[in-house]
Amino acid sequence: MIRQSLAPLLCLVLLASCGGAPPEDEADNGAGPAAETAAPREIMLPPRKPSPEGARVWIVSPAEGEEVVSPFVVEFGLEGMELSPAGVQGEHTGHHHLLVDTGLPRMDLPITTDGSHIHFGNAQTGVELSLEPGTHTIRLLLADDLHIPHDPPVMSEAVTIMVTN
Repeated sequence: MIRQSLAPLLCLVLLASCGGAPPEDEADNGAGPAAETAAPREIMLPPRKPSPEGARVWIVSPAEGEEVVSPFVVEFGLEGMELSPAGVQGEHTGHHHLLVDTGLPRMDLPITTDGSHIHFGNAQTGVELSLEPGTHTIRLLLADDLHIPHDPPVMSEAVTIMVTN
């Protein structure tokens, strides 16, 4: 069992090892020199890889405003860059991410994986997609080997489609 007087110091050590910072009221709690000199660590993000001027990505099909029956095929277009599988580094390379019914993610972090952020880490150029009936918005966003969007980001215009039965 941890003695009450050591608990704040242990908490501080654990937070510091994870890059966190102690709450304001625990920063100087008399637990010793470690508590007085501990500073939060900055999280080091990898730099965003540059995209070449004129690089672009687009949704070949379906077209803006098109009515489709689920499942339907989404085809991806890319110009000015090369496709490369996730985890494989290369200059001016990346792989597609399809954003479904969601806004843009943070551009300095890896794109999350969930039902709204679909990864194509094997350098695929299309997908058969099943969506519920209704209006949906889809957009492509190219990302590097670490799933981080390029700088500047290479993304398509949003395409709104109507899925019918």
